[in-house]
Amino acid sequence: MATQAIVTSGGTGRRRRSSPPPDFSPRRGAWLDTARRRNLTGWGFLIPAALLITLLSFVPMIQAFILSLQTGRGSRLNWADPLWMNFERLLHDEIFKLTMFNTVFYLVIQVPIMLILAMVLANLLNDPKLRYKAVWRTMIFLPCAVSLVSYSLVFRTMFATDGLVNDALMGLGLMHDPLNWLGEPWTARFVIVIGLIWRWTGYNMIFFLAALQNVDHSTLEAARIDGAGSFKTFWYVTVPQLRPMIVLTAIMSINGTLQLFDESWSLTKGGPSYNSMSMSHYLYELAFLKNPNVGYGSAISYVILIMVAVLALIQLKVGDKRD
Repeated sequence: MATQAIVTSGGTGRRRRSSPPPDFSPRRGAWLDTARRRNLTGWGFLIPAALLITLLSFVPMIQAFILSLQTGRGSRLNWADPLWMNFERLLHDEIFKLTMFNTVFYLVIQVPIMLILAMVLANLLNDPKLRYKAVWRTMIFLPCAVSLVSYSLVFRTMFATDGLVNDALMGLGLMHDPLNWLGEPWTARFVIVIGLIWRWTGYNMIFFLAALQNVDHSTLEAARIDGAGSFKTFWYVTVPQLRPMIVLTAIMSINGTLQLFDESWSLTKGGPSYNSMSMSHYLYELAFLKNPNVGYGSAISYVILIMVAVLALIQLKVGDKRD
């Protein structure tokens, strides 16, 4: 409560009460109005994005699940009997099992090599004493920016029977006869692995370079003072501080490999005889080519979705070391 000053007039003895000072405290109603406006502004930005995500992601997912419970060709679809018939068919589809094996093979071989190589390159290019760092970083990142069709044509030419790879190996005396790289199952798989490593190593290297900027340099100096060499400093000091980025790049790489389509389609066309085809490539052929079967293709898409979700959940649980 504001104090009231009493003023006495000289001759009359009359007293006047001065007016209280103005109240500058914010009104509760005005504060609530400001908070409400801010909330409405935030929702105004979020609602359009949420609607787009719902329409472009969640609605198609629901429609795909409904399609996976139907059977038929083209647009003439009927409910399957039983409803899980398409999923049951997957258990007996030898081609699907082969494409799943191919996809898992690419994941197990390519992802660890690519991430380790990206981490090592990022550590080397983060050296402050290295000259022309911008040039080296650009050269390593460029394969990611190259058109898929262009690099596929180059790889198909290099690994052709009369291509550069066979000529180089025979010139070094490692081979006597040219090898049909794209015509044999295992060599065709390795060509795809080489293509994936060549294209995506630089992409992941950029993430590790960004994470290395946040590494505490005092920990590196302490390790060197304690006598740790370059390898031990990198393995025991740098790598633990890169764990969040390692988890992120691993999740992105595994998810991308499980959904692999481009290299299987452009490099080998899935051949020979489905031996290098990925699950997404097989899904595409079933749903859009060769007497389309959208219901069965939708069932395969849900299997891929479940595999991606399970592996991502496992990686998040393993990588999260917070108390």
